[in-house]
Amino acid sequence: MKIDCSGQTAIVTGSTSGIGFAIATALARAGAVVVLNGRSSAAVDAALQGLRKAVAGVQARGVAENLSTADGCAALVKAVPDTDILINNVGIYGPKDFFAVTDQEWQQYFDINVMSGVRLSRAYLSGMLKRNRGRIVFISSESGLNIPADMLAYGFSKTAQLSIARGLAKLTRGSAVTVNSVLPGPTLSDGVVTMLRDAAKQQGKTIEQVADEFVRTQRPSSIIARAATPEEVANMVVYVASPLSSATNGAALRVEGGVVDTIS
Repeated sequence: MKIDCSGQTAIVTGSTSGIGFAIATALARAGAVVVLNGRSSAAVDAALQGLRKAVAGVQARGVAENLSTADGCAALVKAVPDTDILINNVGIYGPKDFFAVTDQEWQQYFDINVMSGVRLSRAYLSGMLKRNRGRIVFISSESGLNIPADMLAYGFSKTAQLSIARGLAKLTRGSAVTVNSVLPGPTLSDGVVTMLRDAAKQQGKTIEQVADEFVRTQRPSSIIARAATPEEVANMVVYVASPLSSATNGAALRVEGGVVDTIS
């Protein structure tokens, strides 16, 4: 099976590092013209440089905008008026006691994790339907199904993404446009690596060892019993974003190593 996204433009939000950068890299290797996004020009420029080193001859550009605001989303759409593939990846997360999470923080999770995808999908889906081709993918999480008590605002936002993606898929009925969600589980993204670095140093272990211990103790239902890599998540996303996934629509596809203990 050869995934070919040649001639297609792909926007990957929050793609200067971690899962987003892995997705952008994989799409570039499949031949897509990639649009990277991050909050700062410095981060976007560094990511572009890394992408060009990783994929020879890649066609890529960057748009530095804060997608937590309507103005930021509008600026991205102005810079890139149309796209064939939209990966709604940008998001925030982090453990915090429920009683310590402020209204402002709840709103921040909603604005970044939920409304960025709503606004961009609203901007790009109509063009996809007119052209009768396109892919929208929401990067949700197993936490949208297994709501973590210590990351309640995050879990809520990821459940919301699943609802939005399923509803948007119904708007594509009878077309060649699809909208799906991908659900990563514990993944060694840059953010997770940063969170675990101090613990690894204190314990005299590698970050991978600490991550795997976290999975075994905090996500004991995991079948692979380890953290995934960003590249493993990207593999699923690129398939869903490709022409080969034409019969997959409205789905919530898991790349969480079996953490979610259901068969449906």
